[in-house]
Amino acid sequence: MYHAQPLFDNIEFKRIMKILYDHQAFSSFAYGGVSRIYYELLNSYAQDPEVQFNLSLKYSDNEYLKGAEWNTSVHPFLKRNSEWGGLRFPVHLTKNFVIKQINNYRKTENRKSSEKAIAEGEYDIFHPTYFDPYFLDYLNHKPFVLTVYDMIYELFSELVPVSQEILAWKALLAQEATKIIAISENTKKDIIKFYHLPSEKIEVIYLGNSLHETPIPHQGTIEELKIPERYILYVGNRAFYKNFLFFIESIAPLFSQEKNLSVVCAGGKDFTQAERKIFRQWGIEQRLHYIPVNDTSLAFLYKKAIAFVFPSLYEGFGIPVLEAFACNCPVLISNTSSLPEIAGNACLMFDPRDKNSIVDVVNQVLSDTVLREELKFKGREREKLFSWQRTAQETKQLYKNVLQC
Repeated sequence: MYHAQPLFDNIEFKRIMKILYDHQAFSSFAYGGVSRIYYELLNSYAQDPEVQFNLSLKYSDNEYLKGAEWNTSVHPFLKRNSEWGGLRFPVHLTKNFVIKQINNYRKTENRKSSEKAIAEGEYDIFHPTYFDPYFLDYLNHKPFVLTVYDMIYELFSELVPVSQEILAWKALLAQEATKIIAISENTKKDIIKFYHLPSEKIEVIYLGNSLHETPIPHQGTIEELKIPERYILYVGNRAFYKNFLFFIESIAPLFSQEKNLSVVCAGGKDFTQAERKIFRQWGIEQRLHYIPVNDTSLAFLYKKAIAFVFPSLYEGFGIPVLEAFACNCPVLISNTSSLPEIAGNACLMFDPRDKNSIVDVVNQVLSDTVLREELKFKGREREKLFSWQRTAQETKQLYKNVLQC
């Protein structure tokens, strides 16, 4: 249990809330928005004398946790050997099999640890970090708060390869939760549409941004990144609803006009063979670059880009929009889902299903230096409206309201 040191300066006594978070996001995700949300909440509450929290977690490879001063009892999973790993193949294969089995056991230990903490009841509110409803049998009538990040699975159920079990779990928890946090008004609207819940059960709490504009790294770091001189930046995975290939197909004719133009893809996974085949067919393979990133290198890529593009068909929030704003990068986004809500007037918008609309917006930002500077300024101003401190304070107020019911 972590508790910030109280400040004794004759202030009025305030009740300390005890919040329990479970293992789910940190067992499953090494990076990404879901685990980032809870990491930032816990970081804020570690400095808050009104909140005492417990993260029921024994093992995790989550990168964000590694720098947390309050994270004193979480151990890493075992690392699998890279291909060959200096060992003869049969030995290598056997060793990785054993490591996998041990790590599966450790994930089971994470769940058991959460079950034990939930059943013991030494908390006021439980806040699960994902949608497995395993905990319902252990709550003993304690309230729980559920955060819903998006409704992608529900909106694209025929196209997204997701288990029907997960859809059922999520729907069940939405019905059973004491209160639901939606990360945008658009997400709240979709929750009401699919789950037929009363509006007052759902509270919108916006997210924040963890990146900041970074100085140019030393020359060796720049060379290691191998970035082109003039590029549009794409960030994250390239699942179908992200609309990446349609975007690239839309701007492919621009590559013949802009001889030095490239697209840099940061994060997610490297291009698949199928993607590379498509790029070759379009004659643009040399114009697309994949770069794995950490927070420092990602901030640098935003800073050096002509613009950041978010062609997604659907987003629950869109943290990369705030990242680009904070790193002084012009933003081009789809006019769909939550993206206009988050970006406001600090961006250029396009219809993600219309090639002409996409090309028109990209041409504008490529050709107009004054426009790019205007977007940078508006982005910096817009980003000031969002912060993890605000997220944490509004979440804390929601917890208080739950306890007063």
